[in-house]
Amino acid sequence: MDLYLKGKTAVVTGASQGLGRAIAKELAIEGVKVLAAARNEELLKSLQKEVVAAGGVEPMILIQDFVAPDAPQKIAEVALSSLGQVDILINNTGRSQPLEVIGAEEAWNESMTMDFDCHRQLTQQLLPHFMERKQGCILNITSTYELRSVNVSAVAKASIVMWSKQLSGQLGKYGIRINCLQPGLLDTANVRRNFTAEARKEFAAREIPLGDFGEPQDIANMATFLVSPRAKYITGTVGVVDGGMRHYAF
Repeated sequence: MDLYLKGKTAVVTGASQGLGRAIAKELAIEGVKVLAAARNEELLKSLQKEVVAAGGVEPMILIQDFVAPDAPQKIAEVALSSLGQVDILINNTGRSQPLEVIGAEEAWNESMTMDFDCHRQLTQQLLPHFMERKQGCILNITSTYELRSVNVSAVAKASIVMWSKQLSGQLGKYGIRINCLQPGLLDTANVRRNFTAEARKEFAAREIPLGDFGEPQDIANMATFLVSPRAKYITGTVGVVDGGMRHYAF
C-alpha cells in the first residue's frame, strides 16, 4: 500500500534508539526527509547508515539535549531552516521514571519537564508554521495505562494525551491532525532494565494475549500509517500497540 509519504518532511525527537529510531528509519524508507534529533551522535550516524543501506532517504541529524532550556526553539529553527517546511512532528523523547509513592520532588520535576513540557514547547514552536500552511500532522508517543506503581513518565505522558485531545479540537479547522500512540511493553533498553529474561517471560504469559513483548518496529509501522495521508480522517485519538495487554474497555 502506498502511504503517499514520499517527499514529506518530519522531525523525530529521541531518534537515536528505541522507538524513535525505528520510527525515523521507517519514515525515511517511505521517502520522508527526516530530521532526527537526539543526544548521541554515534547512534545518529549509525541510523543514517542503516537508512541508506535500506534504500531510504538519508536522515539529517541534530545532536541536541532535549531538556536543555533552548532545545525546543533550536530544534524548530533547525528543522525549518534545513527542511524548508515541516509536515510531520513525532514527539517521542522520554524515559521511564519509577518512584516510591512519596518520590523526590527533583525526580518529579525532571520527568515532567522531559515528558510533557519540552514536547509542548516544541509543538508550540512549530504550530504557527502548521497553521499558516493549513496542514500538519503531530504524533505523540505516550505510555501504557496499565502500570500498578508510580511512574512519573507515565503520568506526564497521560497529560500529553489530554493536551493532544484538546489541541485536536481547536486545530482541525487548520487541517492539522494530532494523535497519540500508546505502546505496551516493547523490547527496548528502557523496558529491558526493568525485566529480567525470566520476569519478561512470566509477565508476558500472564498479561499479554499475544504471548511476548513487542518490537520497536511494531510501533514504527503504526506511527508511519498514522502520520500518512492514508489516515487523513483520524485525529484526536490514541492508537494502542500492546499485544492485547490492556485491561480497560471502551
